[in-house]
Amino acid sequence: MFPKPKSALVPNTYAFESEPMVKPTGFREYDARWLFNKEINLMGVQALGIGLGALIAELGVKQEIVTGHDFRGYSASIKYALISGLMTAGCKVHDIGLAVTPMAYFAQFDLDVPCVAMVTASHNDNGWTGVKMGANRPLTFGPDEMTRLKEIVLSAAFDNKAGGSYQFHENYPARYIADLTNRPKLTRKLKVVAACGNGTAGAFAPQVLEAIGCEVIPLDTELDHTFPKYDPNPEDMEMLHAIRDAVLAHKADVGLGFDGDGDRCGVVDNTGEEIFADKVGVMLARDMSAINANAQFVVDVKSTGLFVTDPVLQKQGANTVYWKTGHSYMKRRTNELGALAGFEKSGHFFFNKPFGRGYDDGLVSAIAICEMLDRAPGKSMADLKDALPKTWSSPTMSPHCADEAKYGVVDAVVKHFETLQQQGAQVAGQTIRDLVTVNGVRVTVADGSWGLVRASSNKPELVVVVESPVSERRMRDMFEAMDSVLRTHPEVGEYNQKI
Repeated sequence: MFPKPKSALVPNTYAFESEPMVKPTGFREYDARWLFNKEINLMGVQALGIGLGALIAELGVKQEIVTGHDFRGYSASIKYALISGLMTAGCKVHDIGLAVTPMAYFAQFDLDVPCVAMVTASHNDNGWTGVKMGANRPLTFGPDEMTRLKEIVLSAAFDNKAGGSYQFHENYPARYIADLTNRPKLTRKLKVVAACGNGTAGAFAPQVLEAIGCEVIPLDTELDHTFPKYDPNPEDMEMLHAIRDAVLAHKADVGLGFDGDGDRCGVVDNTGEEIFADKVGVMLARDMSAINANAQFVVDVKSTGLFVTDPVLQKQGANTVYWKTGHSYMKRRTNELGALAGFEKSGHFFFNKPFGRGYDDGLVSAIAICEMLDRAPGKSMADLKDALPKTWSSPTMSPHCADEAKYGVVDAVVKHFETLQQQGAQVAGQTIRDLVTVNGVRVTVADGSWGLVRASSNKPELVVVVESPVSERRMRDMFEAMDSVLRTHPEVGEYNQKI
């Protein structure tokens, strides 16, 4: 028997070394995230592995799984504890070693393995760890699977099972890189800044971009798990500004920034201006729908309204639906609809054939951006961006809110705006034109300005985004309107960044 995990244990004690600790809030909507040694210990990770193996068997899926780990000082030890648990549950484990998350997704196809468990904290601060899991490629777990996994692990509802085994795949990245670069070289000579924030992508991104024909300016590509400059997060303005400076210094055509586990890509144009990922998505949708008739796209509720209103997309027959934020939700919806691509404002992009296999890969996104520029030989990245209808958009802003409180706060905010809509009341000086409540609440007023409040799926935070097609002032009006509602809830703390 394996002991039931405790929700809290004190480090540097006998109990901490002899019992599993798993804080229940670490089981998120579509993956798992904990502060290592504060919310989960190695024995807790082992319990997670046994529970995951048991869930895979319960789902009726072959107990064979790919695993890898990102570049953190503690990720390898966490992966081996997870592997120990998976083998205890009877799983055959295929270990690809140090990897970006999409390399693990690729390995599911390349090695013909149904399941995946990638140890990564993505772009989170050091101290965090987590696992991205799936048992039905190219999809990853959603709320149903995560809820059941939580039940199994916390109740220790599993038994040891014979048949577990382990195989390490030596030099596996070469197979992934070969797959990405098996394409015609670019005809246009592009100078590209590849920024990796000293995260895992630094081991692979420059090599891939050079292989497709780019001249690469590496920026913070040396692996350093202390993240000495900034966290590798292409939504973070500090990272975007570092890319801007490098683009201007080297007169680059584009700056591409990759997050800690390489499944997202941020973009800075040739003038040094960052382009938020949803606008990049509109640019890619224009490019892709020009060569694919009646293209279907899926975008998340944090994304710009241009996906629906852009005249070029309308003329090219593109159709776009809005869906829940979160890489697992978006991946699943893009797959269900057979959409050409899915675009999430955070930078998770999902390309189906002929562009990809349906999972999010920052390097596939980077290649798509370079190929878009290749198909527009007389135009710069700024030209393509400036051709979009003008809107004023905020970055993703995240006020702190405890995991135990955030969903209740969001429910109250949704009810607040639903009541205002029923009363015909105004928000930011205008009547409400539309409410989308598929994921938090997206409030659109009469002039097309909108604001979103939702709960973060992987951190103790809320998420706030605002946009206006009218003016910067109207964008700020929408922020003040959304923030004034949040300020009525004492559980909501300070923002990580604000406009």
